[in-house]
Amino acid sequence: MCGMLQSRPWLINIIMLLNVTPARPSLWDLVLDGGYIMIPLALLLLVSIYIFTERCWVITRAMREDKTFMKRIRDCIIDGDIEDAGRLCRKTDTPAARLVQKGISRIGRPMSDVLMAVENTGNIEVSRLGKGLTWLSTTAAGAPMLGFLGTVVGMMDAFYKMSAAGKASDITTLSGGISLALVTTVAGLIVGIVALFAYNYLVSRLGKVMTDLESKTMEFMDMLNEPAV
Repeated sequence: MCGMLQSRPWLINIIMLLNVTPARPSLWDLVLDGGYIMIPLALLLLVSIYIFTERCWVITRAMREDKTFMKRIRDCIIDGDIEDAGRLCRKTDTPAARLVQKGISRIGRPMSDVLMAVENTGNIEVSRLGKGLTWLSTTAAGAPMLGFLGTVVGMMDAFYKMSAAGKASDITTLSGGISLALVTTVAGLIVGIVALFAYNYLVSRLGKVMTDLESKTMEFMDMLNEPAV
């Protein structure tokens, strides 16, 4: 065995490397090693998760649809019972119902005024549902840059320590500092990716709500344009 090792010095080097290989740090250790930059990144992640969860709940509620709602509104308008139509809208309490309610309150005015009021209400409802999306888009773009800033600062610190150590420094000191500095880049990318996927998902859900509101607007205006029987 000894003769085999002596004839193969590279094998001795591999064994020595295996014996001195440091233990892989835990996730919590990496977070701590990331430094103060990890604090704003953690806050960005937590706020993004909260906004995503809260907006999902709000948009899901907005997408609830009573299949008979527009039919009952049409019956009330045909019967001339505008007050019952308004009460039905208030009871339903969805973006589409509030849109129709605004249109009902403008009945008797020129059709262009009714249409403008309905469209403005639809824009307001979409704006309310999209609250928080700006935060997610900003986080998706800013978190990786913040992580990269932490990496640059960490590498500057590693080079400074290597320079201060002088001849006593070695490549291990530099490589260790760089590996710790890259932690913030990884963290920033993770936060940015999470925020980006959350943003795109909510935008797609919001697009479905907008399509439904446009459909309800056209249906309501058609009701008003129907000839009296």
